[in-house]
Amino acid sequence: MKGLLLAIIALSGAMSCFAQDSTDTEKVDTIRVGGMIIIKKKGKDEGHDHHSTVVIDHHRRNPPSNISTNWIILDLGFANVDENTNYASAEAQAFIPGGTKDNLKLKTKSINVNIWFFMQRLNIIKHVVNLKYGMGLELNSYHFDDQHIRFSTNPTVIHIDPLFQPEKNKLSADYLTVPMMLNFNFTPGRKRGFGLSAGVSAGYLYSARQKVKLDGNVNKLHDDFDLRRWKISYVGELNLGPLRLYGSLATQSMWEKGLDQTPYNVGIRFSHW
Repeated sequence: MKGLLLAIIALSGAMSCFAQDSTDTEKVDTIRVGGMIIIKKKGKDEGHDHHSTVVIDHHRRNPPSNISTNWIILDLGFANVDENTNYASAEAQAFIPGGTKDNLKLKTKSINVNIWFFMQRLNIIKHVVNLKYGMGLELNSYHFDDQHIRFSTNPTVIHIDPLFQPEKNKLSADYLTVPMMLNFNFTPGRKRGFGLSAGVSAGYLYSARQKVKLDGNVNKLHDDFDLRRWKISYVGELNLGPLRLYGSLATQSMWEKGLDQTPYNVGIRFSHW
């Protein structure tokens, strides 16, 4: 009924405008009441005053989609590990002869970069509770504080070589990752609102390498280095208006044997929602 009334009012206003002579002058008053705009036109038609009113209702909004997609999301953060290796054990000494906790200590500049091809949010309960999932690349660069670290392969052995003194020394581990989270959006009507997500991710190791810079030359050694092919992690994110934070913690050590180091990442997420 309200829509029919608005249509009649709008049509009446339009017809009165078309009926007037081109030489007549009009006065337009605009009044805004909440989300509604009322336009009043005053003018003269053949010596008589006339009035027309047009009401524009802005309260109607299209309902949000039950599935929304966010393309190309970037994460920038820090990478580190939770160290629980027993370096006195025979397994650890076979993997890193003479090694200690200090030898594999990471620099603070160890970084994590995630490039998500897409993230989707599926409405479950009134756009407040949603299922959030996606796919992307998880790129980790672990910079060693001890520059004497050198890997050999077949079998994998980590050597502490005092004569090996590169300018830069890091281990990179890259995964194709699929996260699955339960999302709570506390402000569903806002694009940059408040909320949080929690869940798990599964990542497949598709590339690993040690990269060293020695005497100005960059050398890369590609191998899996007995890293686990699959990485299962607890993941979460926190939306604070324009600021978005993320974090992940693996469920087990990143190594198949020898070392007990559980990787984790924290950082900032650049996303539309």
